[in-house]
Amino acid sequence: MSDQVFLLPDLGEGLTEADIAEWKVRVGDAVTVDQVVVEVETAKAAVEVPIPFEGTVICLHGDEGATLKVGTPLITVSGAVSTTVTADASTPRAYEQYRAEERAGSGNVLIGYGTSEETRPRRRRARRGASGDEAAPSVPASPGMLSTPSAPRVISPVVRALAREHNLDLSALLGTGPGGIISRADVERARTAPGTEHVETDDRRGEPRELRIPIKGLRKAVADKLSTSRREIPDATTWVDVDATALVAARRAIDAALPDGEKITLMALLARLTIAALAQYPDLNSTVDDEQNEIVRFGHVHLGIAAQTPRGLVVPVIEHADSCSTAELARQLRETTVLARDGKLPPVRLTGGTFTLNNYGVFGVDGSTPIINHPEAAILGVGRIIDRPWVVDGELTIRKIAQISLSFDHRVCDGGTAGGFLRLFGDYIENPITVLGRL
Repeated sequence: MSDQVFLLPDLGEGLTEADIAEWKVRVGDAVTVDQVVVEVETAKAAVEVPIPFEGTVICLHGDEGATLKVGTPLITVSGAVSTTVTADASTPRAYEQYRAEERAGSGNVLIGYGTSEETRPRRRRARRGASGDEAAPSVPASPGMLSTPSAPRVISPVVRALAREHNLDLSALLGTGPGGIISRADVERARTAPGTEHVETDDRRGEPRELRIPIKGLRKAVADKLSTSRREIPDATTWVDVDATALVAARRAIDAALPDGEKITLMALLARLTIAALAQYPDLNSTVDDEQNEIVRFGHVHLGIAAQTPRGLVVPVIEHADSCSTAELARQLRETTVLARDGKLPPVRLTGGTFTLNNYGVFGVDGSTPIINHPEAAILGVGRIIDRPWVVDGELTIRKIAQISLSFDHRVCDGGTAGGFLRLFGDYIENPITVLGRL
């Protein structure tokens, strides 16, 4: 028996790195095959990582919050007997064997890949904040490492620096490491605890100073994609106000006719009308192949739905949305929204869109110039629906009005096509029954 090093596995979808969100084990713990040992956060989703070994944890290769590259050491297990691979996980042959078993559905998989989450046994542990050297099973006392018995027990200078940076009193913190050692996770919890405010000050003059927030994980992925969109796509935006009174009434009528427990959301109806308009203006359901200097028009609609989550903005994709009924669209939207908010969307569900619908009205705003979700050719936005004065048949009345906007790639089409699509979509909103009756 020998030590086994488990490398951060390939998370798929071209992801090359991940942030350690939460360790599920600590040094000294016994682990079994398929036990989840860490939750990592990628640019696209939160992913639980199971280990293909059994044995005793002797090293965690990174603190919570650290960024690791795919293929670099994640965790080392001593006295391991692997029932999944026959060689050290740090060797290419063993690593490829592990990935092959993932694809075959062996059970030793990441959430969202191969064997489903429901069929894989999961053993969760209560969160314990120690990791790496901070969580060693025993720590010899030496000058400069541990303070006096009445002082806080801190080993890592990184932990001390972090506490000092955020003006935290270490003596007031409860250490969760062995022997009450205060870990970096303990400091992070105290720093972000509800009701706790920390003023960043200059150590010399006591003046406020700037707070630097790393751009990483999902935020970095969003920033990179939006920057690429602005850099590579010559976009333009057009918008129009529409009367959504009939759409709101149609939704109520549909819901009233459905069995108890079934609902058609307004977003589902907007998605259905979007697909109908794209059928008349397929130029917008496309992308530009820069290498071949060609416009690629898709024969299907993989509809992206921009969604705000606790982790930030994500765009889950409903594949072949043009083949779905309105009820099926509503069901998929409900399921997708829940998974997105819980951070459980697998990366594969966040790629491959051909057109994006963005309901920014949920933020209480009327209009926006949305940035195209590269490499798509257009994004449709819908503002809030509110009561406004409106002229109907020459008479002033109160109607439910919304502003809709379209940002489009000017290489794919001109303003005539974009305006035609947006006006048609607006007409569908104002007269939804005539459209929905044909779908």
